[in-house]
Amino acid sequence: MIIDHFGLAVGNYEQSRAFYTEALAPLGIEPILEIDGWVGFGRFGKPEFWFGEQADRQLPMHFAFTAESRAAVDAFHRAALAAGGTDNGAPGLRENYHPHYYGAFVVDPDGHNIEAVCHAPDG
Repeated sequence: MIIDHFGLAVGNYEQSRAFYTEALAPLGIEPILEIDGWVGFGRFGKPEFWFGEQADRQLPMHFAFTAESRAAVDAFHRAALAAGGTDNGAPGLRENYHPHYYGAFVVDPDGHNIEAVCHAPDG
């Protein structure tokens, strides 16, 4: 990853925490640390994706989480929808990016376009 970590201001901490806990679990991403009203999600004990509740939020953004397999992308999409996300692109190949780009898109409770992507040929 070229970025050490990033953070978002969310409108409802508990709603976002519940959404991301469920949506990111299939990707092996989980809450690692909570401090001063913020929670950091990551893998292997390193929080990389942070958010906390604030009145001033970012305009909707797009960000993608890596998935180890296409099955994990599919599971992310199902979990994110079950957690209250809105479909913004079903799992599938996006060959306009490259021949093995397999992604799925969901809009989170704050309007951000969240993606899971696998770059493996047969992932």
